[in-house]
Amino acid sequence: MDTNFYEQVYEVARLVPKGRVTSYGAIAKALGVANSSRMVGHAMAYAGQASPKVPAHRIVNSSGLLTGRFHFSPPTLMQELLEKEGITVVNDRIRNFKQVFWDPLQEL
Repeated sequence: MDTNFYEQVYEVARLVPKGRVTSYGAIAKALGVANSSRMVGHAMAYAGQASPKVPAHRIVNSSGLLTGRFHFSPPTLMQELLEKEGITVVNDRIRNFKQVFWDPLQEL
């Protein structure tokens, strides 16, 4: 486990504003490793152990699918947290994904 890479992933994830989401690939691109979205996903699987807290519910796949939901307990928690922030989720996919997408390369 590359804790330095994981911490970099968590630093970007912590910047995602409430009510917005980003993707594993967008974080990878922001870190200069565009082909490493799977590694970002792997890091996010351990985000629950990070301190300070990481808003892991705001990180989804590139089409807005809640692929990380099985790392939440219960698996519906990811959707519940997003909905509390005003994001609509239908069939485990974010509706209006492009409108709520936060691109770290554009925003940072």
